[in-house]
Amino acid sequence: MLAARIERFPIAGSFTISRGAKTEAVVVVAEVSDGTHRGRGECVPYPRYNETPEAALKALRELGDAVAGGLDRQALQAALPAGAARNALDCALIDLEARRAGVRAWDLLGRPTPTPCITAYTISLGSPAAMAEASAKAAHRPLLKIKLGSDSDGECIAAVRKAAPNCELIVDANEGWTPSGLERNLAACAEAGVTLVEQPLPAGWDDMLGRIRRPVKVCADESVHDRRSLEGLRGRYDAVNIKLDKTGGLTEALAMADAAKALGFDIMVGSMVASSLAMAPAMLLAPMARVVDLDGPLLLARDRDDGLRYDGGLVHPPEPSLWG
Repeated sequence: MLAARIERFPIAGSFTISRGAKTEAVVVVAEVSDGTHRGRGECVPYPRYNETPEAALKALRELGDAVAGGLDRQALQAALPAGAARNALDCALIDLEARRAGVRAWDLLGRPTPTPCITAYTISLGSPAAMAEASAKAAHRPLLKIKLGSDSDGECIAAVRKAAPNCELIVDANEGWTPSGLERNLAACAEAGVTLVEQPLPAGWDDMLGRIRRPVKVCADESVHDRRSLEGLRGRYDAVNIKLDKTGGLTEALAMADAAKALGFDIMVGSMVASSLAMAPAMLLAPMARVVDLDGPLLLARDRDDGLRYDGGLVHPPEPSLWG
């Protein structure tokens, strides 16, 4: 049996990127049950990809009869396109399979056991002074992810570095830079000791990245979705950000990570702003990742009762009560 619903989690303050701000995380939860065991998965439909919670909910509910008839993860890959709805159901089916078998999800899938790892902590886009203040408060964390995408990006990243002198910094421009400012902004990031820049230009403008000297490693986010999009990024990006809501679930995400490694890309595992239920499956990618960015629950005013454990800059693998 398949059940699905929309849930809302208030964000502590607001979360601001180059495309705007939001004050709550709206997620869709899928639950599958065989009458004895129950599996859960969570997704975040993203307007950037023309997704809405209502449409994802409808897509899931339309698969109710197929799930009741035995739809498995392999068939699911063809039943829904890559995206948020498929992610929620894929992760729910993995959770159910693991519970039926009495094993952890990573053992079920033949993957390394995840261990506590450093996760990035996000600093929202704002004025240089506001971002410096937020960074100073988070300066005890080993890894900060800085949202950029304004006319004052050079000032912002310099202010952040001054406020958090000992942190590793990565930057996410969320497609917010222009070709005319690309090299200037990359140079400012290099000067601040930034180690990675995510998606500086809009998706589709990737060719310019192959024509310049990149003083900082560049990671594709909006330009990469699943395995099919990897080949076209060679020579333009150094890393790819794998998010389950883009790949359409953990099944494709793991296959994509294997393929990306084979092509020489560094791996970043990321997520949308959501509860621990959305982060938990992504922890299976962490052993392969150069950068882990699973801080979504830390940005919420409240998380699930059985949420992931965050300890300073570390995120711990999920307990069975949450997922897997």
